[in-house]
Amino acid sequence: MKKAVFIYIAAVLLTVCLIIVLTFFGTANITLLETYKILSMKIFGFYKSEAAGMGTKETIIWRVRFPRTLLAFVCGGALSVCGGVYQAVFKNPMADPFVLGVSSGAAFGATIGIVLRYPANFLGMNMISWLAFLGSLFAILIVYNIAKVGRQTHLTSLLLTGTALSQLLTAIISIAMMVSGDDMKRIYYWTLGSFNARGWSHIATVLPYCAVGIAIVAAHTRELDIIMLGDDAAVRMGVESEKIKRIMLVSTAFIMSACVSVSGIIGFVGLVAPHVVRLFTGPMHSRLLPAAFLAGGCLLSICDTIARSAIAAEIPVGIVTAIIGAPFFIYLLRTRRHEVL
Repeated sequence: MKKAVFIYIAAVLLTVCLIIVLTFFGTANITLLETYKILSMKIFGFYKSEAAGMGTKETIIWRVRFPRTLLAFVCGGALSVCGGVYQAVFKNPMADPFVLGVSSGAAFGATIGIVLRYPANFLGMNMISWLAFLGSLFAILIVYNIAKVGRQTHLTSLLLTGTALSQLLTAIISIAMMVSGDDMKRIYYWTLGSFNARGWSHIATVLPYCAVGIAIVAAHTRELDIIMLGDDAAVRMGVESEKIKRIMLVSTAFIMSACVSVSGIIGFVGLVAPHVVRLFTGPMHSRLLPAAFLAGGCLLSICDTIARSAIAAEIPVGIVTAIIGAPFFIYLLRTRRHEVL
């Protein structure tokens, strides 16, 4: 137990160091030491005399790079938790918010909000976020009910249903782009995923809802472990598996909507991160999900840094995650092809 706690503390410290290093990267000529001093001054009040005279550099680090990197970390961690939950609920290692069409459902709802320009806000989130929540919930319920045969969800049905629904919603989004006029560029970047021009206000929007959704998931990690054993075993152990699944699906849709509302569609993070950390933590979700959150957050932060720093023109981060995640998905399909046939 003490060893596990030490490992998690070390992982958190390494994550903090990584976020500082990623904040350093960019086109502006700012050194790593200057980045560290600016963040230390803003967070802890250190180096006030040195950092206070940095002017524009301070603005770039604190108002542009750091909140963007932090937002990418939160969204990546949240998507990875959702991926880990879907893999447990469907008892299928191929499950992922992007593969199952949940991201497309959220983007579909968000597109409706963009086109109709709903100005209203409720509980801190605008109508685009709430419509994204309804779209993601609609998508996951459709996929779950179609792919479910008796008490089992088959891999072939799961993948085909998610792919078909994703393509359908993408087609509708494309139609919306054609008729939206001025909103076409905004919707286009939404479908590719981007953290461009995101700042502290977006973190304030996303963080509370991700925290509540992840807290609900964390409270049911034991039930997720039991569900992985099969529905019959869950019944014998007094776990209402269908009720837990519904709670998990609604909670993850809530998390997904908050993330998609600020980042757009970002694929494969929820597939890659849980698989990698499972090699080290094992299948127990009380260990798996916290590690997946850190790994997914680091992965998406690195991808976003590559997206904004690799070339002069910014690349949508969804393209970078697809370049990494698509080969990984093909690898999983190949290694588990006996389940598809």
